[in-house]
Parts: sequence; structure tokens; C-alpha cells
Amino acid sequence: MATQSLYRRYRPRRFSEVKGQEHVVRALRNAVINHREGQAYLFSGPRGTGKTTSARILAKVLNCERPVDGEPCCECDSCLAVERGTSYDVHELDAASNNGVDAMRDLIEKASLGTPGRHKVYILDEVHMLSKAAEAALLKTLEEPPPHVVFVLATTDPQKVSDTIRSRTQHLQFHLLPMDVMEDHIRWLAADAGIELDDGALQSVLRQGGGSARDTVSALELVSASGGVAIETTPLDEFIEAFIEHDPGRALTVVAHAVQQGRDPRTLTDDIVRHLRDCFLSLMAPELVQLPTQRAAEVSDLAQRMGAAAIVRAMERLGEMLVEMRHAPDPRLLLEVALVQLTHEAASVDLSVVLDRIERLEQQTVTRDVTAPIPRPVPVDPATGRAALGGRARPAAAPAAPPAAAPPPAADPTPAPAPVRPAPAPVAEPPAPAPTPAAAPAGSVSADHAAAVWASDIMPALKALTKAMFATTKLLGARDGAVVVAAPNEPTRAKCQQQLPDVEAAMRKVLGGVVPVQLVVDGSADTDHDDPGLSAPARAEAPPPPPDEEVDLTDLVDAPPETVQTPTDRLLQAFPGSQVIDE
Repeated sequence: MATQSLYRRYRPRRFSEVKGQEHVVRALRNAVINHREGQAYLFSGPRGTGKTTSARILAKVLNCERPVDGEPCCECDSCLAVERGTSYDVHELDAASNNGVDAMRDLIEKASLGTPGRHKVYILDEVHMLSKAAEAALLKTLEEPPPHVVFVLATTDPQKVSDTIRSRTQHLQFHLLPMDVMEDHIRWLAADAGIELDDGALQSVLRQGGGSARDTVSALELVSASGGVAIETTPLDEFIEAFIEHDPGRALTVVAHAVQQGRDPRTLTDDIVRHLRDCFLSLMAPELVQLPTQRAAEVSDLAQRMGAAAIVRAMERLGEMLVEMRHAPDPRLLLEVALVQLTHEAASVDLSVVLDRIERLEQQTVTRDVTAPIPRPVPVDPATGRAALGGRARPAAAPAAPPAAAPPPAADPTPAPAPVRPAPAPVAEPPAPAPTPAAAPAGSVSADHAAAVWASDIMPALKALTKAMFATTKLLGARDGAVVVAAPNEPTRAKCQQQLPDVEAAMRKVLGGVVPVQLVVDGSADTDHDDPGLSAPARAEAPPPPPDEEVDLTDLVDAPPETVQTPTDRLLQAFPGSQVIDE
């Protein structure tokens, strides 16, 4: 004879043995104690959380001959008959296979008949699978049931149950078990069943169960059959490492290994999304992560390294692939394409990837010579003593900034106006000299050095908006102790002028000092003598262009009349043989 499964052998017989559902147990026991049990209940929640088990315990205590404090005695004939499945007072119906209107009509006809016990309990499992006609047939009985009948509807998807049925029931929601409760229960069960279990196998069992009591006990039974050795599973952390290191080969290797073990690509993709969700929750709401303590710490470390933006982008992309896999002939190909796009930046067509690269480059520039900061601990809510919702995603309070030093005198960025020529005279008025920019502050680098590292170091250190403004400018070199930058037009020069404080901040980070930046308009009087082919010192020493030669107006004479052609003459030349007809 086959051995009874662990989850059946250790199924709770009383409300006190139900783990992790104290809110449900309290409501049902108080209703039985006060003789105020409802005539219709709706139990909803994930699989393996005790919905059907609680319904059977409720059926036992409602017909128990000697109930004590809302608990069945589990010794009378009625309790034993319910446990054996031979009770005339309890009827279980699988709505997934009996979802037609005929099955509901048969159930309604039997509900009106009396039974040996005080109550007749109908347990309808997976009630969301009922057809519309079956729901309509059941609705009238739920609205006005016989006084001795109690309906218990169980479902894993309450949103698919019609509102009219839900409004006629008392809705009790079951939850996944917390990891600490699940770990204590599995340790006790393994010891009671004589199963040797080391810490590695225990953590593997808890990960596979995911908070579901039945799934966790089933995983424990599989480990027991393997001699207490943890079952080999797909290392989902390898995918996170591949996302962090931008290593597509690493991700594809794990996919190939998982497929060789018989893993379905759709199931594997779903597991990756669930793992990414745990990473996301560890940043936003750590107390919602349903993982053992040690495992939760590992996931939190991976999440901090990957970043919230990359995690969300990966979940969105893999979620799109899950939808496309429904009709794809080769789901593995879609998974591999998505992984390559997420790990290889050049293969991605997402604009957010480009923004992420810019953000990383800015962060690297800022922290190039700064020691890496210590990860900020998760904030704790003083009222509850637990991790606060929002977690590390909340910005830390900025420390008080020291008093800022007086800024160095800024150079006058306005270019010298073009000289105004007077009326023709024997001697032209010399142009007004251009204002000399202020020298760099003491201790800073020279303007020549700033011009040399302008494109390689200073431009990458600018903020995104400032970098976009200065991308349209042209470096002319160093002159008179300042870096001269030419803008294509006056509006651009004015906008760049507003971003000079950010340029000075970037110079302080890169050079340790500030060099004045002179903004001019390309082609103006200040840039007429700048040769782009010269080096910065050569352009600074280049002599100004010679003044224009004066023109004597008395030397100008009118052209002879015969050389002037009328429009009519030009038309006649363009069309030979044509004639002018006067009207």
C-alpha cells in the first residue's frame, strides 16, 4: 500500500493547529462559540494556505457532539466520519469539474433535505470555475438558504467570482505563511517524521515552498526521498549577476543549463520575474519579502547593486516576453533575446538604457576619487519596531552643508562689441580693446591645462542638462587666463551662460580649482582671428588681423549707359527669334 503523503498525514485537525492564519481562526472560533455562524463563507487565498482544511474543521465543529471553546473534539462519530470523508453532513464538490448548471441544481435539491447532524455543510472548491448559468442557479439558494445549511466557497482567484455571490458571503482571506513561522513548522515536522535535514536543505525547501504550507511540505518530502540532500535548482542569482555585470554569456549559460535539466522556458521566465520582484521589494518594502532571514539579506545586497531602475526595466521586459511566449513556437528563443537585450547595452533599443548609461558615467565621475559609501541601513518605524515601508528608496537626510567660501570673481562673459567705424576719414578709429577676464583663483590649474582636459574630463563631469547645452559649442582654447568657448548663436550663448555655475562645480571636482570660462559667439569680433587648427597657446599669441583699407568715394564712377540691360533685353537674349509686340 502506498505511503500517505506528509501534507495529508500532518493536515491540521483543529483550528489551533492551523499555522499563520490567526485572523481566520479567530473569526470562525468566535462565530461557533457565540452560535453566530454564517450561512455562506468565501475562503480565498493562494494554494496550500489551508482554505479546504479550515472548511473541514468548520464542518466538524458545527456537527461535533462535544465541542470545546469552538474546537471539535475529533473523537466523536461525527468528527471521525468527516475526517474519513463518509459523513452525510458534509458534501465536497469540485467546481472545476462540476461547473455546469445540472450539478448546481442537484446540489440545491439535496440541500433542502434533513441530515443526522445539526448542520449540512457544502464545500465548493475552486468556485470561480463555475459557469454563468451555474452561478445564477446557486445565487438564489445563497440568498435564502435553508436554516440548517452552511455553504463554504473556496477559490484561489476571488476576482473571477461574481459580485452578486461575493456580496452574499462572509469573505475571509488566507495569506502565505511568514518565513519564520514556516521554518519553525518545518523543523518540527521533520523532527517528528524522523527526517534528517541540514540548513542547506532546509533553506532549499523554504525557497521552493514560497510561503505555501502544502508546497513546502511537498518539497520536504522530496528532499526526504533524496536522502536529506537539497534538490538542485536553477541559480536565479546568476541572472541578477549577469544584469549587474552586463554579461550576456553568463545569462545564456544558466538558461542552457536549466533547459538541460528539463526546465520549461516559460516557468523559468516566471521564476526570474518573481526573483526580481523580491529584489524590488527588498528596496521598497523589506518587510513584504517572504524569504528566510539569511536569504533576504543576500537578495537585498543584489538589489542594491542592481538598482531599482534596472530591476523594473528587467521585470517589464521579461513580462512582455511572458505574454509573447503564449503563441511562440520556441519560447526559449524569446527568453534568450530578452536576456541579451537586458545584459548587452549595445543590443538594447530602450531609451532608458541610454539614460542609465549616462547616469552611471556621471556617478563614476563624481565618485572617481571618493571612497565608496557604506550602504545605508533599512529605516525602522519607531511605532512598530519593524522595517519602514519604502525602505532604502527614501532619500537620507542631507547633512548640514558647511559655509560656502566666497566665489571667485567671475569673468565678464560678454564679448567685446564690434568697433563702430565713423564716416570715411583719412585715419580710421582703432577698435576698443576687449575686456580682460579675471585670472584663475589661487591654487587652481592653468587655463591651458583646463583647455587640454575640457573634452576628456570636464565635459563628462557636467550634469545632463548642462552637457546638452555645451554639446553645441566649440572650444577655441585658452586666452588671457580663461577658457574661450564659442557658441553658434547668441541665444545659445545666453543659455550656456546660465549653466556656468555647474561648469565651475565640475572644474572643482576634476581640477581642484576654477578657471574662468569666456563665452563668445562664433564668427564675432572676438573669434575672427582664432584659427581652429592652432593649439591653445598659439591661438592666444596670434596677432589680430590688419584693419580694413579705407575706400575713397571720389574714386567711384557710374557705369556707362550702354552696359546696363533692361529686363526686356535679357528676355530677348534668352529666347532667340522672339519679338516684342506693343499693344
